[in-house]
Amino acid sequence: MAFHGGLIGVILSTLLFSFKKKINFFIFSDLVACAAPIGIFFGRIANFINGELVGRITEKKIGIIFNHIDNFPRHPSQIYEAILEGLLLFLILFFIQNRKKTIYKNGLISSFFLIFYSLFRFICEYFREPDPHIGLQFFNLSLGQIYSIFFFIIGIVLFLKKK
Repeated sequence: MAFHGGLIGVILSTLLFSFKKKINFFIFSDLVACAAPIGIFFGRIANFINGELVGRITEKKIGIIFNHIDNFPRHPSQIYEAILEGLLLFLILFFIQNRKKTIYKNGLISSFFLIFYSLFRFICEYFREPDPHIGLQFFNLSLGQIYSIFFFIIGIVLFLKKK
């Protein structure tokens, strides 16, 4: 729950800050959502360099061997996440933010962040090795996928309210 728990913490601290400074919560959360993919990108690159959060074993040529784990080629899931959750998510939010024809409503960027991050994380979890002490849960889903489903639903509800 590292990222998802951190996201809950950011949402709560953004709520408290907005309330204390009398700023519209959704204006501030949209700013945070625009910047978050940059941090996610560099965080996932750091995970790759450190050999953390390794992918599942693969027979594909794209496999990377992390010697400190084992001698099996594994999906570079950290790179997949850096590209999808970092770079692509940033480009999507940038495009939405800069579209002049769209009537912008506060909270729209936040809803798209939740929707697309959850979708990309759900997909990437299929290539990532589940935590050994947690394993797979209901319907062979990882805990990250289960949390992503909840955040996806929250993003959809927020989008429908702000649309």
